[in-house]
Amino acid sequence: MSDEIRKQFHSALDAVKADVVHLGALTVETIPRATAALLAGDLQAAQVVIDDDDVVDAASIRIEEECLRILALQQPMARDLRAVMTAIKLNWDLERSADLSVNICKAVRRIYGVELPPRIRGVIDQMSQEARQLMQHAVAAYQDVDEALAAALDDMDDRLDGLQVELVREIFEAHEGGQLQLQTAVQLALIGRYYERIGDHAVNLGERVRYLVSGWMPEHTGAARAATRAADQA
Repeated sequence: MSDEIRKQFHSALDAVKADVVHLGALTVETIPRATAALLAGDLQAAQVVIDDDDVVDAASIRIEEECLRILALQQPMARDLRAVMTAIKLNWDLERSADLSVNICKAVRRIYGVELPPRIRGVIDQMSQEARQLMQHAVAAYQDVDEALAAALDDMDDRLDGLQVELVREIFEAHEGGQLQLQTAVQLALIGRYYERIGDHAVNLGERVRYLVSGWMPEHTGAARAATRAADQA
């Protein structure tokens, strides 16, 4: 690869990275917006988040198309290839996370008019803050190529997992106490799952950043164990 072609290649990679970071910012902001609509029972605000997902989808498609163009024209190797593959994977996780915020807003329609118990409202607000913070850290880890922050995301996600357990407990108690109808209880449990899944996607982002730096993925450990078992059985 000539110096000029390499310069163009890295310029294209930088542009893709900037686009992924921008998509990350869009995704992060859907979380508090969806939560505000949920806690306020605001159908109009929920619809705005749903409609704005078209912008996220369009940005995601542009990133994927540019990554495929780079792969086809430049045929990158080693770390350059990992950079493109990382962008593709992050793009998917970010787009899916934004979809989960949309799911929260769609649930607003299903429980419209229901007064949520204060303790449930409090846990949902905490889950929203944790999910937003996790996603912010994940995007920052990618932007700064911060492997230490990326590795820490899995432990940070424990707080969000714990809040989901707490939310389910509060939902059961409210339902048994006659404060929530079954349909509302089910929707709230799903909402809790949506926040938890956003956290999981943030952890995935961190794993992809670690892959970018070192070429390591959690699946490599499992693959090595499988290879060892296969060799032992041969």
